Amino acid sequence: MFAVLFQQCYSQSEKNKNTTMDSSKSKTDTSFVERTDEEWKKLLPAEVYHIAREKGTERAYTSKFETSKEVGTYYCAVCGNALFRSDTKFESGCGWPSFYEPISKTSILYLKDNAFGMERTEVECGRCKSHLGHVFNDGPPPTGLRYCINGVVLDFKKAQEAQKKYEEKK
Repeated sequence: MFAVLFQQCYSQSEKNKNTTMDSSKSKTDTSFVERTDEEWKKLLPAEVYHIAREKGTERAYTSKFETSKEVGTYYCAVCGNALFRSDTKFESGCGWPSFYEPISKTSILYLKDNAFGMERTEVECGRCKSHLGHVFNDGPPPTGLRYCINGVVLDFKKAQEAQKKYEEKK
């Protein structure tokens, strides 16, 4: 069954809970975060730890972000690093939230992944090196890419909430 779920996301290229690490998680600090496996295990909920640190995958079609159309920004649920804007999100049909472009060149790291007999590119958070998902070459214009991301490792901030906090600080 596990292999079928991987194949489901992977095969898309063939046919063209809101969780936080801790209160010190920053949405603006971009410095690298390094912790031991023991520290991550203590800080993260089990499901987030499994996906982010053990390179797991959530079940397809279970993420609340998969069909979300809200306007805002998606962050790494582990460290708070900004990853994707909602205007780069699209319906891919693969069962996981999909985006065609990261928020910046440094927000994502790319690694070769040949697990399960497939040639894929894994994506990790550029700040804490947490596993996010994979990127495929079957996305929409302008990039032609599809970042297939586990919703469990995403945190979302609505645009109106961010604007309100900005206005309150003025």
